Amino acid sequence: MATDAYGSDSERSTDEPIYIDGASHLDDVVDEHDVVLADFYADWCGPCKMIEPVLERLAAETDAVIAKIDVDQNQQLAGAYGVRGVPTLAFFAGGEQVEQHTGVLPADRLRTMIEGYANE
Repeated sequence: MATDAYGSDSERSTDEPIYIDGASHLDDVVDEHDVVLADFYADWCGPCKMIEPVLERLAAETDAVIAKIDVDQNQQLAGAYGVRGVPTLAFFAGGEQVEQHTGVLPADRLRTMIEGYANE
C-alpha cells in the first residue's frame, strides 16, 4: 500500500493555506476540493507579502482552499501555468482552472470570486 509523503489534504484543516510540493500535489488538492485559489508567490516578492494575510483570512473564512506555490521551488509547475510574474492567482472550480490573474487583487473581489465559484 502506497502512502502519500504529504498526507491527504482532506485530513488537514483547510482553514490555513496548503503549501504545494509539486504538480501531483496541486492536482490532488484541486481534485479533492470544489474551489481552490492557487497563489504562485515568491519569498522575495513585496506584493506577495502584502496579499498573504488576505489569503490567510480567506482560507479561514471561506469554503475555498488556498494553495501556496513557491515559484522558486516549483519552477516547472509555474512554467506549466504560464506564470510570468508574482503573485499570480489561479482559480480552480470543479477540478478545472477557470481564471488566472497576475498581481494583487482586493480582498472583496477575491471573496466575491470565491463565493461565485462555491455557489456554482
